[in-house]
Amino acid sequence: MTLETISEHRSFGGLQGYYRHASSVIGLPMRFAVYQPPVARERRVPVLFYLAGLTCTEETFAIKAGAQRIAAQLGLMLVSCDTSPRQTGIAGEADDWEFGSGAGFYLNATQPPWSRFFRMYDYVLDELREAVLAHFPAERQRLGIFGHSMGGHGALVLALRNPAVYRSVSAFAPICSPTRCPWGRKAFSGYLGADPAAWADYDAVELLSARGKRVFREILVDQGLADKFLPQGQLLPEQLEAACARAGQPLRLRRQDGYGHDYFFIATFVEDHLRFHADALVA
Repeated sequence: MTLETISEHRSFGGLQGYYRHASSVIGLPMRFAVYQPPVARERRVPVLFYLAGLTCTEETFAIKAGAQRIAAQLGLMLVSCDTSPRQTGIAGEADDWEFGSGAGFYLNATQPPWSRFFRMYDYVLDELREAVLAHFPAERQRLGIFGHSMGGHGALVLALRNPAVYRSVSAFAPICSPTRCPWGRKAFSGYLGADPAAWADYDAVELLSARGKRVFREILVDQGLADKFLPQGQLLPEQLEAACARAGQPLRLRRQDGYGHDYFFIATFVEDHLRFHADALVA
């Protein structure tokens, strides 16, 4: 795989870069960002993948979260990717912020025309991971994943389905049970078809219920109590809390008074999440 460097920027002694490559999984060019901490010049380092939410790109977390300072201290590589394929030629792909461009939901679509390009689950799990391992000083056995909103959903699903790949998982205001919320039902119907039985593999609550046992030492989730999407029933943290309790999966669900569904919230608590992952990945 050949990478095209879009730009690189010195940051806290490390390097923040933006890259593009031809994706064989997606069938189109894809972009991603990598922050390499200073110690990566000397040795391979653990990697923390971040999945962004609706409408975001590979740049959003790197620009808004303020994570590079702590990642530099902890020796963590940070990777973020775009949230969907772009410019697919599908009619109306960018007409709806909840579906299509910027709303890939980290699944493999089965319904045409989306199934041709929208394969973000395989892209993140396989192709992006291998691209990072091949082109950057990344340590293969020390990978974690986290995300926000739609990306929190993606992080939970990818981790719960692949605990041999990811050693740690956390989320900010995740869509905890897409099969039970308007965002998820809309997206899953379009990408996966009308049969809800086909949706369970992309729902963290359903995955925990099916497994019925502890998967990770602990899962960390932060949820702002002033999040405008919380009373709309889009996020459903109580469903995740109940599923973890039934499965015996330790969950640290922190309800943060006054915080919303934004990067001010993420920037406030991102250090806690990086340290949570470092405990699992660096030691």
